[in-house]
Amino acid sequence: MRFNKVALSFLLATCIAGTSYAQSTEDHGKLNSNATLDELIDFALQNKIELIQADIDKEIGEREIASALSGWFPQINATGTLAHAIQIPTNVINGQVIQMGQKNTSSFGVRADQAILSPELFQASRAAKYVRQQNDQNIESTRISTVVDVSKAYYDILTSEESINIINENIARLQRQYTEANARYETGLVDKTDFKRALISLNNANAELKTAKEMRSYKYDYLKMLLGLNPKESMTLSFENQAMENNILLDTTEILSYANRVEYRQTETLKNLQKLNTQYQKWQILPQLGAYGMYNANFFNNEFSRLYATNFPSSSVGLSLSVPIFTGTKRIQEIRKSELQEERIAWDLRNLENQISTEYSAAMANYRSNMNEWRNAKGNMELSEDVYNTIKLQYDAGVKTYLELMTAETDLKTSQLNYLNALYAVLASKLDIQRALGTVDITE
Repeated sequence: MRFNKVALSFLLATCIAGTSYAQSTEDHGKLNSNATLDELIDFALQNKIELIQADIDKEIGEREIASALSGWFPQINATGTLAHAIQIPTNVINGQVIQMGQKNTSSFGVRADQAILSPELFQASRAAKYVRQQNDQNIESTRISTVVDVSKAYYDILTSEESINIINENIARLQRQYTEANARYETGLVDKTDFKRALISLNNANAELKTAKEMRSYKYDYLKMLLGLNPKESMTLSFENQAMENNILLDTTEILSYANRVEYRQTETLKNLQKLNTQYQKWQILPQLGAYGMYNANFFNNEFSRLYATNFPSSSVGLSLSVPIFTGTKRIQEIRKSELQEERIAWDLRNLENQISTEYSAAMANYRSNMNEWRNAKGNMELSEDVYNTIKLQYDAGVKTYLELMTAETDLKTSQLNYLNALYAVLASKLDIQRALGTVDITE
């Protein structure tokens, strides 16, 4: 009954592995134009190279399990020999020299062995569950990293796009100011200092725009890498209904649970595998028991042409038993080594708990700090807009100088960019908290 179950498991594992591998090599289609964040994440979860490799690693694991469990199947081997004696061996029997054998000999044999009791196969059967767990957890870990990285990259690009819009608005303002300053200079109302300052600011803004666009291009390439896209492929994103302020809130009262972290569960799985290894080392004292059956076809003749004329068969069935009696202290040392490795993994779990707690504390501190920075930046941006609008009216009325207008315009642009950077920092730290809590949504 045990053999039948193992054989069925082996066949199912083989079929599942073949089906999964075929699915993993399928083309998952192209990324939609004007892709949203959800579409990017779904695409990345199907096409990111690291995830494809993780799926392949899982299939490799299935093959390794199937290979290890194949030991429960009968092991059938065939052998064959053909020999021609140049000198036939002789022996002396009752004072007479007698040739032992004939010039030509040949034999063909088939032997089947069936394991009945084997510590190695017991170990493989019990470890298969945890090996599959380990492979699934590796995929889960890669999926979590993918969701977090793609989300951050998307928000980073969105921030860059908004920054470029701000710079373009700034250039438009500076262009108007330059035109107005030049007109005033032409009419003799002011000297040429104002319009030259306006030209300098306009040139700096254009250079800043070029730099921002270059960085945006790199960020798109980085996102393509995360998605598993070729850098030469075109990609357009949709930022509609992506008011970043709507996504910054987070429940800061959620309790940290170590079991939610995939890294913690991976270490627990490793600990379980190590326990099995310790048990396996203890099982080494058990005997190995197997059944066998063999058949041999033997042929002898001095004439090669008549070698296979007559068969002298032999066959047998039986049991084979191997009992370890004394192996030095190897088994004892291996048991102790495995127990020490268990103890070390237990300390790894303790250390991981401390690391997770620290990571969560740091992520929460960053989130709260970034939220404070964002609120402050938002307030400064609103104040800067009021100040700029007021000084612009006063400048147009001839009350304020152009230098004051430039200062107000610089403050406005700086506050707008600071606001965007603070908003991105809040979104990134929110993702870090979700990763620390183990609550990142990795469902497609």
